[in-house]
Amino acid sequence: MRSTFTVGTRGSHLARTQTTGAAEALAAASGLVPHLEIIKTEGDVTTGSLASLGGTGVFASALRAAVLESRVDLAVHSLKDLPSVQPEGLEIAAVPKRVDVRDALCARDGLRLSELPTGSRVGTGSPRRVAQLKAVRPDLDIVDIRGNVQTRLARVPGLEQHDDHAPAAAGSPRGDLDAVVLACAGLDRIGYEWAITERLAPTVMMPAPGQGALAVECRPETAAAGDDLALALAGYDDAVTRLQVTAERALLERLEAGCSAPIGALARVEREPESGSQPGSGGGRLVMDAVVAALDGSRLLREHAGVDLPTVRVRLEDGTADAQALDLARQLGIRVAEALLAGGADLFPAT
Repeated sequence: MRSTFTVGTRGSHLARTQTTGAAEALAAASGLVPHLEIIKTEGDVTTGSLASLGGTGVFASALRAAVLESRVDLAVHSLKDLPSVQPEGLEIAAVPKRVDVRDALCARDGLRLSELPTGSRVGTGSPRRVAQLKAVRPDLDIVDIRGNVQTRLARVPGLEQHDDHAPAAAGSPRGDLDAVVLACAGLDRIGYEWAITERLAPTVMMPAPGQGALAVECRPETAAAGDDLALALAGYDDAVTRLQVTAERALLERLEAGCSAPIGALARVEREPESGSQPGSGGGRLVMDAVVAALDGSRLLREHAGVDLPTVRVRLEDGTADAQALDLARQLGIRVAEALLAGGADLFPAT
């Protein structure tokens, strides 16, 4: 009978913070003692642009290997960092409740996006953010950047002291940009919300599929063991968030795009069950908005669709997956992707 469990995490402040939060929640539910294992990933130590390294999946590969090799029981990821195709031998056992999905502008002098002067230099390592920034502000100079949250913030005048000297961003200048764009979720989790000068509305910058959500990944036998850890994982899984990200990741997979592709998607559940009611006791509607953008911002293609859900749940009373609800979410994502492809999304230049 197990008394502990081990969770793999990247070594950054953000990764350790969100992994600690997940581990503590699972410990409280299971009565087990958590241990964190720091795993160094290629994305943490390799320089060069994120897109050139193969997208944000480089942050997940070493963690996944540690789970597959049984060096750790679980790994906690930012869901947007996971490639859309789930590898054999691994399962996303829990997706806890999602937090702020929006992108954050962190600018000098408290400036908002509309207030940045022409020619302002804005840093991001995400092609999705590049494309949408250029669409709304083609007069900005977009600069590719790397590094952890603190290293990126240090590129903004007045925030230089927050540089954490991450190896992947070795030699990065300080105070040379007018603004950077990061995820609100990460900044909020580490208590850096004070650095946000504007939370960008999804109508301005559509988030990445899975943004604002975490994924707890393990081997299938761990999730199916029926022990205290397995029950805690099932209880940590948030039905509304799981339905949302299932649709978003199905869209991403159908479009055959990596995590750094200029694609944004956001699903939401309308008419959720009333507070205090049992999960699955009421129906709802899952709706999705998505955008595909040319990298230079010259073209944006948007789609919207929805599907009625007989119940807002992802697990049956016996704890097994609600295949019908999850399939409806997947089919919604595929339907929106097909509409984007029919509109010419596959003709958008990749660079």
